[in-house]
Amino acid sequence: MQPTARGPVDWRAAARLAGRVAAPGPVADRATLVDLVESLRSAAATAARDVAGTAGIAPADGRDPAAVSRVLVVDRARWAHANAEVFGVMAEPLTTRSDGSPVHVPDAARLAAGAQVGGVLALLSAKVLGQYDPFTAAPGAPGRLLLVAPNVLAAERQMGVDGPDFRLWVALHEQTHALQFAAAPWLADHLRARSAELLSDLADLAPDAEHRPTLPRLDDLLGALVRAVSDGDGGVLSLLTARQHAVFDEVGAVMSLLEGHADVMMDAVGPSVVPSVRAIRRAFERRRDAGVRATGLDRLVRRVLGMELKLAQYRDGAAFVRAVRDRVGLDGLNAVWSGADALPSAAEIGDPAAWVRRVHG
Repeated sequence: MQPTARGPVDWRAAARLAGRVAAPGPVADRATLVDLVESLRSAAATAARDVAGTAGIAPADGRDPAAVSRVLVVDRARWAHANAEVFGVMAEPLTTRSDGSPVHVPDAARLAAGAQVGGVLALLSAKVLGQYDPFTAAPGAPGRLLLVAPNVLAAERQMGVDGPDFRLWVALHEQTHALQFAAAPWLADHLRARSAELLSDLADLAPDAEHRPTLPRLDDLLGALVRAVSDGDGGVLSLLTARQHAVFDEVGAVMSLLEGHADVMMDAVGPSVVPSVRAIRRAFERRRDAGVRATGLDRLVRRVLGMELKLAQYRDGAAFVRAVRDRVGLDGLNAVWSGADALPSAAEIGDPAAWVRRVHG
């Protein structure tokens, strides 16, 4: 990886630490592991075409849906390394102020931040089944689709579901994301720009010899984090300005759309493709609900990692997608991929009828 050497985080250190401390995952014999990797690759190869027909969307450039992603079956350490690359790319605005001057952060502080990020990535690496990354690809190249083999194996064992069906079901979700970005090729740049707007404000406030620290003090940030993980009141978001809140809510609404749409489409493919899809969904929802009901350290870890927010995005977004599809059909729903103006706002995610009135009249 070659992220920038500037900015507040040493991304190389984050990747190295995460790779070293990430748990290896469940134990299995070589034949089981070979079959797992091969079946995940096979599932990903067929999933895009299956979901393209169900979702009614296709790559804007006319390419075969099977070519919308570059499939990588990875272990937890490689997933953590890949996400350090993603964060390094997305955090590029933190390296330069709006006047073009570089942000200088002491090496010791960058290393400490890298260690913290690496620890979080190591924890997350045991939770993620798959991920589509549209942000690190070269212009015109397909994004990476990461399938985390040990986590898929652990999940299917825990839930007692059919292995090949579950692997295809997971691949359907991630290939739906790949199709979303292929059908809306402007979307990755839109999300990158909105994220950059948030981060560039922080870069302008970064302290150095000429700029005095005007960011919230570290103890304010830590206090907000404690409130977030103890009672859900306030949290780091309470430190954002009104404009930053608006951008954060806008990005959150898009993420709800993407996650909810993928959740609905992976099930809509149906039993003709995934015979045990209904049993898998029931088992998966029980697994999600068990996480929400977690207590003690597990509950704390989930809140720090933002996993409860992620679950809310799945469910709110799925409700939006189903409601819009019921009102205006699949073609009407797919107007959402036509441009940034058609994306739902945070309020519209909770009020699908308002989105229908605005977009369809």
